[in-house]
Amino acid sequence: MVKQTYYAAVGNFRRKSDGAGRSYPVIIVNRQEYLVDMQEMALWTCLNWRILDTDQAEDYYTELERSLLPEPVRTFEACLKRLQVRGLVASGSGNTDADALYDLLSGLYVVPVSESILLRVLTFLKMLVLDGVPFPTARDLFRKAHLSAWEQQVLALARQALLSTAELVKCVEGKVSDLSTHQKVMDALYNDDFTTCDNIVWEMRQAENQELVTLSVANLYLRKQIIFERI
Repeated sequence: MVKQTYYAAVGNFRRKSDGAGRSYPVIIVNRQEYLVDMQEMALWTCLNWRILDTDQAEDYYTELERSLLPEPVRTFEACLKRLQVRGLVASGSGNTDADALYDLLSGLYVVPVSESILLRVLTFLKMLVLDGVPFPTARDLFRKAHLSAWEQQVLALARQALLSTAELVKCVEGKVSDLSTHQKVMDALYNDDFTTCDNIVWEMRQAENQELVTLSVANLYLRKQIIFERI
C-alpha cells in the first residue's frame, strides 16, 4: 500500500512575446516549449523548487489561485494531472518518505542553475514577479549556500555531464569524479554486465549511498541550486 506521494516541477520558466508585443508564459523541457495557461502556470510555480505532497501542493495552489484566478476552469486535481501528462510535473510514490523521494527523483536529470547566467537571472526575476518574493529575501536566497560534502560531490558531477539522480548514485557508488568525456561517462555508468539505461533506476534503489545522494539532490533543488530536466 502506497503511503506517500511527492511532486516537483520539471523544466524552467520563460516569458515570451508574440508579434503584437503581448507576453505569455512557457515552460521549457528538453529544449521544447510548452504553452501553459494561468492555472497551469500557477500550479507549476507552486511546485517549482518545492517538493510537496498532494495536500501541500493544493494548499499552495489554492492560496495563489484566489489572488490570480477568480474563476478557474478546472479543478486542482485536473490541472495537476494535465501537467503530469505533459511532463511538466513529476511525481513519485512509495511506502516511506525515502522511497517516494527516490521514486520522484531517480529518473529526473539534474541541471545546475549556476551553469547558466541567463537562467539564474530569469529564475531570480521569477521569484520577484511571479512568486512575490521581496527583493531582500530573493537576494539572500541567491547568495552562495554552504553545501555539505555530499551536495558538493553531487553538484561537481552534475556540472560535468547531464545525469539523472540514479546515474549520480551509480557514479558515487563507483567513486567516480572525472566525467570529462563521453567515454568516461559511459564507463562510469555501464561498466558491468547488468546495468542498462532501462534498469539503472531499479539497480541503484538498494545502493549503499542511494539515500544520501537522493537527499543531496533534493536539498540542492530546494535551495534553488538545480532544476530538473527530462530527456
